[in-house]
Amino acid sequence: MNDMKGEVTQMNSKVQVPVQRNPSSQRQAQGGLLDSVMKAVIIIGSGLFVLAAFGNSLTWHLQRFWGASGDFWQNQWTKVHRRWEGHETALFYAGAMFVPFAAFWGSNLLLMLVDYTGMPNFITRYRIQVDKNNPVDPVKLRHAVKTVVLNQLFISAPMVVVCWAVMFSRGNPCGPELPTFHRGLLEMAFCAVLEELLFYYSHRLFHHPALYKHFHKQHHEWTAPIGVVSLYAHPLEHVLSNMLPALIGPVILGSHLVTTTLWYALALVSTTISHCGYHLPFLPSPEFHDYHHLKFNQNFGVLGVLDRLHGTDANFKKTKAFERHTLLLSLTPLTESIPDPPKKVQ
Repeated sequence: MNDMKGEVTQMNSKVQVPVQRNPSSQRQAQGGLLDSVMKAVIIIGSGLFVLAAFGNSLTWHLQRFWGASGDFWQNQWTKVHRRWEGHETALFYAGAMFVPFAAFWGSNLLLMLVDYTGMPNFITRYRIQVDKNNPVDPVKLRHAVKTVVLNQLFISAPMVVVCWAVMFSRGNPCGPELPTFHRGLLEMAFCAVLEELLFYYSHRLFHHPALYKHFHKQHHEWTAPIGVVSLYAHPLEHVLSNMLPALIGPVILGSHLVTTTLWYALALVSTTISHCGYHLPFLPSPEFHDYHHLKFNQNFGVLGVLDRLHGTDANFKKTKAFERHTLLLSLTPLTESIPDPPKKVQ
């Protein structure tokens, strides 16, 4: 009898362990993820509602400026529109392709000159990872530039062509009337929020072990990024994570070409700054994304809103890099005013 009781006890213990532990942990994980997603939807949706509801008061002064100079900008656009009349397709490609690409390469050629030569010192002194890319490896740089050019020629450009086809099927994005300043500002805000949503989740998906080694690992070859690396990616990642989050907003809204051009150029310059490796005065802080390249598992988004909601910036907030993640309003590099703690000697 004692032997039978012992066997029953052993069987019960074997059966009870998975029943008590695994389902509850799975439910907690699923519930936590669902809760985070719901929080993101509620907060971002509320933000859009507030922006739309109080748009007039938030932009009143700027609207007055736009109204005072609106005739000037409308007159300039009218001249452009008349010159390209009957060639709207070419006009769209010039605005939505050439201008953003010129903004991207204009800023990156200057940065690559600094990366390659290590000069001038008044720029290199603002390097975030002070012991990296000083100067950059020329072989590695040439490979990155080649990849970026191929991505732009064979992926970015065709995707812009598709955007034109979709937008033209719903109206004329090259219309003779410019959008109001108020509408343009709201559309830019919508595009920024949509990019944050799509980029965060697609980027985090590419960090899944099953996908990372095949696709996203290429981008993370640069643990200390430079500006041009912002578009250095596997073709699939370039489509889903680089291009789609930025392109889709104006397509959904049916934006005017001027708004579309400004947004595309802003998106490319913004990602260049995020990857540039220099925390320069009076420019947005690149500390957030630079830390992502350094540690891989933190800071997946653009604005940081979803990272805060999902807790994927928890370790970052404990670092000196987080203290330095602010707009630099002086000429003193933040690596000097907020230095990293000294490394422990083993």
